[in-house]
Amino acid sequence: MLGVDGGNSKTYAVIVDRDGNRRGQGISGNGNHQSIGIDSSLENIQSAVNQALNKAVLRPQDISFAQFGLAGADREKDINILHKALQTLSFKNWDVVPDTLEGLRAGSRTNTGVVLVCGAGTNAAGRNSVGDTIQTGGFGYRFGDGAGGGYIALEGFRAAVRAWELRGPETLLTEMLPRSAGYQDMENMYHSFLDRMSEEIPLSFTLMVHQAADKGDKTAINILKNVGWELGLAANSVIKRLGDFETEPIPVILVGSVLQEGKNPYLLKKLEKTIKDKNPTCQLFNLEMEPVYGSVLLAMDNLNIKTNDDIMNKFSSYGGYYA
Repeated sequence: MLGVDGGNSKTYAVIVDRDGNRRGQGISGNGNHQSIGIDSSLENIQSAVNQALNKAVLRPQDISFAQFGLAGADREKDINILHKALQTLSFKNWDVVPDTLEGLRAGSRTNTGVVLVCGAGTNAAGRNSVGDTIQTGGFGYRFGDGAGGGYIALEGFRAAVRAWELRGPETLLTEMLPRSAGYQDMENMYHSFLDRMSEEIPLSFTLMVHQAADKGDKTAINILKNVGWELGLAANSVIKRLGDFETEPIPVILVGSVLQEGKNPYLLKKLEKTIKDKNPTCQLFNLEMEPVYGSVLLAMDNLNIKTNDDIMNKFSSYGGYYA
């Protein structure tokens, strides 16, 4: 089986056998057609897949099922674009789902519950006991999102500017952000960014907000609390809009660097409280394996291959694409 995880930062492909043994893997660039176009994203997907096939010494026709979990596979329009492109890869049996549902399958044994993605961007989705799915968010700030690494970086930058101009409370960010970006002080950074207004705020500022919060900076803490609140609202939205969760507790799977690597207690506590105020039976789980293995598990589901603890433990032990 082949599993592919394609996002904005990378595309990761993994091939395993029926017992869950990893036979090959490949890594390439951006796999989201919404950000770089279908031709470039398909080229990156093809590169990661070819690397995995070469390491496994296999051909496309040797793959019993190929499952793609891709950022940008959100609407019927997108699915149609992706189907037309992916069918050129010569796999006999394959499917594509949003990367959110890949993450849900990786974290939920029953493939039901809610998944919250908070990496560079943010997204929320869910699948209930009858197989219905729904998505909340995932299209950026103007469409209602209020979380993700890009949002944290922007809010950190705004807070630093406001403090520097005496429009907001003092914050360590006025020192930490310029220093992290190689500027002498806020004034130099401010004018440099004014000259490059079309550029995005660096995602590295997200880490600075986390570090400032760790030092007790109230402004940084409030930014991360607000992100936790926004993520909680998204989870509650999915639960309310979807319904038909027969199992309790409802699992909420946390995916993405902000949640899995940042692990900020202020963010996580606010997230949990916001969810449990409305849905007290929910239980939060950090993803224990790379999301790509969610695609592998979906491929196994399509082939009616039953997974067991041994296979799940293997997937957790493999680590990421650097392992």
